[in-house]
Amino acid sequence: KRRSRHPGRRPKFDKDLYRERNRVERAISRLKQFRRIATRYEKRAWNYHAFVLIGAIVVWVKHLSDTP
Repeated sequence: KRRSRHPGRRPKFDKDLYRERNRVERAISRLKQFRRIATRYEKRAWNYHAFVLIGAIVVWVKHLSDTP
C-alpha cells in the first residue's frame, strides 16, 4: 500500500472560489501586457492608477468588440 507524502485530510476545494481567483489572475495578466503598467514607470500612485484604469478600459472595449 502506497503512503502519501503528507498524511491527513486533503484541503477543502472550493470550485467557485477557484473560478473567481482564476478570473482575477487572468484580468491582471491582461493588464500587465501593457508595458507601462507592468514596469510602473510613474512615481505617483494616482498617475499609475490612472494608467491601470486606461488599460482596464482598453481591455474591456476589446472584450466587448470580440463578443457577438
